[in-house]
Amino acid sequence: MSKNLSALSFRKGVEKNVFERMVDAAAKAGTAEKNDIVHQMGQDHLFGDALTLGAVSFYDFLKKENEGKKVFVCNGSACLCAGTQDKLHHTLESHFKKEEIGHICCLGRCHEGGALQYQGKNYSGQSDAALAELVKTGKGDAEDRYAVVSHLQPAQLTAEFPGIDAYYAPFKKLITEGNRDALSAELKDSGLRGRGGAGFPLHFKWSSCRAAEGAVKYIVCNADEGDPGAYIDKYLMEKQPHSVLLGMMVAGWFAGAENGILYIRAEYPDSVTIINEAIEDLRAAGLLGQNILGTGFNFMLKSIKGAGAYICGEETALLASLEGQRPEVRTRPPFPTIEGLFRKPTIVNNVETFSNIHAILTLGGKGYAQIGTPQSTGPKLISLDSHFVKPGIYEVAMGTPLQEVIDLAGGFKTKIKAIQIGGPLGGIVPVSHVGQLTVDFESFKKAGFLLGHAGVVSIPESMPMIEYIQHLFQFTADESCGKCFPCRLGSTRGKELIAKARGDSSYKIDRELINDLLDTMEQTSLCALGGGVPLPIKNALEHFQSELAPFFKA
Repeated sequence: MSKNLSALSFRKGVEKNVFERMVDAAAKAGTAEKNDIVHQMGQDHLFGDALTLGAVSFYDFLKKENEGKKVFVCNGSACLCAGTQDKLHHTLESHFKKEEIGHICCLGRCHEGGALQYQGKNYSGQSDAALAELVKTGKGDAEDRYAVVSHLQPAQLTAEFPGIDAYYAPFKKLITEGNRDALSAELKDSGLRGRGGAGFPLHFKWSSCRAAEGAVKYIVCNADEGDPGAYIDKYLMEKQPHSVLLGMMVAGWFAGAENGILYIRAEYPDSVTIINEAIEDLRAAGLLGQNILGTGFNFMLKSIKGAGAYICGEETALLASLEGQRPEVRTRPPFPTIEGLFRKPTIVNNVETFSNIHAILTLGGKGYAQIGTPQSTGPKLISLDSHFVKPGIYEVAMGTPLQEVIDLAGGFKTKIKAIQIGGPLGGIVPVSHVGQLTVDFESFKKAGFLLGHAGVVSIPESMPMIEYIQHLFQFTADESCGKCFPCRLGSTRGKELIAKARGDSSYKIDRELINDLLDTMEQTSLCALGGGVPLPIKNALEHFQSELAPFFKA
């Protein structure tokens, strides 16, 4: 059935996709979950009312519960650990009715805490007086301030933008003088692995799409950086937008695709604006459109704003979303490079992965591989939360000691017992283990953790670990697409177990029971959401046994 829907969606194409209509309808009406809206869209795109309703009712910003909300408070992991959100919520209740206050996750203001979204703009660290002024006048300080530090010399991902002509010179040379086989060799020599968390070899993915049969192919940038605690992609889109776009254009030229789409999370309104401005700059410079630089290469770029669904960070759910379907994870194989958007060959990479391509063009594949380790090459960005003395974005070579990164940021300004790296599916690392780790895939895996996207959330001594475990189960239950029962039911049962133990001192959790639950989720979930969240929970159970002992049977 979903293949038929993909074909129907393909008839309208990217420019008239139903998902954008859903988002626009919600922006005007407060929700897209209205019978007349659902019926009209279902009729126009031949989806029918039931399938259209199934899609719009899934997203936080489209469903009926969102109607009437005027302000949204971030409830992500970093803000939870910052301890700012209860006070913020209480303060907002003096300005809004309770039913007008919604929740949102995550705004990428992890470096400051106290994050909220009001009238389509993000704010953080606001005083009570500043909040009152914001609500009264609609004016406030929305500037996003954090440190940006490169430990690499020269910097690669954080280097100052020299202007379109200079920055795109390697791209111009590539499409006018280069050949795809030579680029293939450079990509292979670079050893670049995807920065979205899985660490999949980029050369293999791109080559698979290039070799796939079909006249129509797509390049999709997964800019739905949903990991609470991460703002790496946000930084790149807002401060280095052309690094992302250039990478997509190179991918399009290499694979034979004519359309590139950035799926940007709605929680990042500034990213949407800045990327669109950068696309217009490229169009004005003659680097987008038909027959670019007289080479016969045609390529267009388009951004599409998400609607509040963490699962859309999973590539197949993201593709289903772009097609206007309910964003449920698809079984693989076939992989997106063979059957992706509209069931056409598609390259899907995240923002940071695309941003590394410029360095490969300028340094060469072997030169790029000199940065980092033999297995984990190149530079890596790390985002640090508000518990650091100098929170922000840090660029380091893969293989850099994790303690060195912490020292670069001035260390912690509060007492921390653990850090979670890589979002809600990343490992929980006791501070006593930090010295054993280096910033690369192998080091973390060997130690039983996960580097993931490398956003760092600090868990303070004051945060009960049992509460943090409940938060992880709750997050997974809220964000599950619901397609597979190990994730859908497992996360809910886990949340219930923890909640019962916290609320009833006479109830103790059976360790064998929760271990069986975690093993089932880990081994049988369809994607990395249900399959990944057991890792940090197992880390917590292993490394914080004495703290958690009162909640478990002896």
